[in-house]
Amino acid sequence: MYFLSFETSTKIFSIALSRDAKVLRYRNIKAALVLEDAILPAMDKLLGSAGIKFDQIGGFAIALGPGSFTSLRVGLATVKAFAAATGKPVVGIPTPDIIAGAVHGISCDEICVINDARRNKVYACLYGADGRRKSDYALASLEDILGKVRGTTLFTGDALCMYRQNIEQAYRQRVRGNTAHKCLFAQEKYWYPQSKVMAGMAYERFARKQYDHAASLVPLYLYAQDCQVSFKRNEKAGIR
Repeated sequence: MYFLSFETSTKIFSIALSRDAKVLRYRNIKAALVLEDAILPAMDKLLGSAGIKFDQIGGFAIALGPGSFTSLRVGLATVKAFAAATGKPVVGIPTPDIIAGAVHGISCDEICVINDARRNKVYACLYGADGRRKSDYALASLEDILGKVRGTTLFTGDALCMYRQNIEQAYRQRVRGNTAHKCLFAQEKYWYPQSKVMAGMAYERFARKQYDHAASLVPLYLYAQDCQVSFKRNEKAGIR
């Protein structure tokens, strides 16, 4: 089965074309804001380079965030429209899972994904070294997150561009020579969610027929006011 994976939650718009477990083509595009007029041309170019027509696509995957409010809504609305028009299945995958999926297997006790949520907060989630989630998705201060990590922790996510030095300083103050507690940092190329990583997760869902209901699929919002705005807009549009 051919399927498309879309990631629109960060400033790196990412799209991949896969056939079953194999990623055939992918693109990562830096964009301040992902809009529909950027998604469709990128998709057409990707399909054209592989010689695949849109009507050959058997499913769609979309990243759910948390992340950019507008870009998430545009990406999800586009994929939901594709699913509604074609009758093909769709799966949604939280963005932190995708980021963690790119670095699992590195020697550590746990993985901590931290993405910039602005307002001096981060979107965060903890994973085992195997990439399996072991905490809730959180909106919190960096200090709160550092209070939860244990052992040798691999940090990744775009918040590292702002908070890496803070993390290193916190570990120096806390650890005081205790080598049982260390902080490691993923390379910058792994800080952003990649559609080629997401595609592998999506394929596992497709293979097990664990589809999401497109009409009720919503982004993962952690700011309460974002949820309220989303609900009000959907209500006005007649969407439940």
